[in-house]
This record gives sequence, structure tokens and C-alpha cells, in this order.
Amino acid sequence: MSLLEIRELTVAFDQYERGLRRRVVTALSGMDLSADTGEVVALVGASGAGKSLLAHAVLGLLPPNAREGGEVRYDGAVVARAARRGLAGREIALLPQSVSFLDPLARVGAQVRRAAVLAGVADPAEAAVAALRRRGLGPDVPRRYPHELSGGMARRVLIAMATLGRARLVLADEPTPGLQQDGARAVLAELREIADGGSAVVLITHDLPGALDVADRVVICHEGRTVDAVTPADFRADALSHPYTHALWRALPANGFHTGEED
Repeated sequence: MSLLEIRELTVAFDQYERGLRRRVVTALSGMDLSADTGEVVALVGASGAGKSLLAHAVLGLLPPNAREGGEVRYDGAVVARAARRGLAGREIALLPQSVSFLDPLARVGAQVRRAAVLAGVADPAEAAVAALRRRGLGPDVPRRYPHELSGGMARRVLIAMATLGRARLVLADEPTPGLQQDGARAVLAELREIADGGSAVVLITHDLPGALDVADRVVICHEGRTVDAVTPADFRADALSHPYTHALWRALPANGFHTGEED
């Protein structure tokens, strides 16, 4: 039994145009994904495929105009959207994609300490300092505001906040953009360590080669729907049967940017 199991998840939004004329825009039309303790499951797809939206749906953070269908199971039980919001912070941690998730009006140290409190850490102040130090952020960083940090530094702050507690499930939404290659590898290695420590990790990423280094399974999505689920070994052995997965793999720089148009 998986810790997280998503079955045929659909998400649509009610939109109004020209007064009271309503239309329904479907964003997710059938997403399936499971993740168990000890696993890193990479969710890979093009921009706009619905990867980040899936993470927000799992956390119950969809806006009021969203319609949700399908099932989200956590620890074997179907959990409604409102109840999933209650799991965020301790049971489920989000490593968000955008550094705009940092409060621009609060100092970094205060925000990291607040994250430690919400995660139930025994000594929030000491845990916050240690978490920042572990990621190479100096003693002046807690006194700074987010706008005083580089993009890479701000992303490392988000990583520190998301991993402070012992969440059973970590949703890492594009955790490596803005980081140098060594920094990106360190983040992915840390996510691997979190899984090896007994948590489940869902890694949402465009970085397919990086994901292959740490993931146990790779789930491919396209236009709001899950289309394939494979292992890293399938890529290395060129054992990809689904056309879209094969096209993604061939389009990577290391594989010559093949688009299929020349075939």
C-alpha cells in the first residue's frame, strides 16, 4: 500500500467572461501517481502539463473556483480536499517552485524559525540556524530580507524550510532552477537522503537527467494526463515503449535534440 496514491485526478476551473457567461477550463484530465515510503518518484513533463497543479491539489490548496474529481489517498484512506489542508506542514511538506513564496516583509531568520515551529521542531531557533548553515548560508542571512538574497540563495532558504521537520511526504516542485550544477546535485542528493530516511518524495522537475540519478520511478505526464510510468533503467537501456516518453528522451541535449521531424 502506497503512502500517497492519486487515481484519475481531474481539476477544472470555472471562468466567467463577458458578464455572466461561464466556461469550464480543464487543467488535469486524468493524473495517476503513487509514492511509498523510501521512494523518490519523479513527475516529468513539459511546461503546462499540470505537474505543479497536482502538488497543490494534493495539499488541498486549489482556489474556490476549482472542481476536483478522482481520488487522493493518503496512508490508505481517501482524504477530502479540506482534510488535506490539515496535513500540510507536518505530514506533508511542500518545497515550492517560486521564491515568491517567501514573505518579502519578514526577515529570513524569522521565516525559517516559523517553519520550524509549524513542523513541531523542539528548538526552532537552533534548528533554523543549523538548516541555513547546512546549505552554505552565512550567519548574516537570517538578518536579511528575501530581496537581499540572490535567486540561488533564496531557493536554498526554501529548501531549508521545507525539510526542517520529519514530514512523511515531501512534494518538491522544481527545486533546482537557479542553482549551479553542484548545488542542484546537492539538492537532489538531499531529497534522496530524505527518502532513504523513511519519507516519500515526489520530485516535480524538468530536469530528467538529474531525476534519473535519484529517482526510483519516473512518471510522465502530458497535457494534464499521466501517460507513462517507467524506471531509470528503462531510459538507460532505451527500453521506452511510449512515444511521448521516447520523444522526451530523444529531445535532450545529450541525445542530440532530436524532435522526430527528421525521422
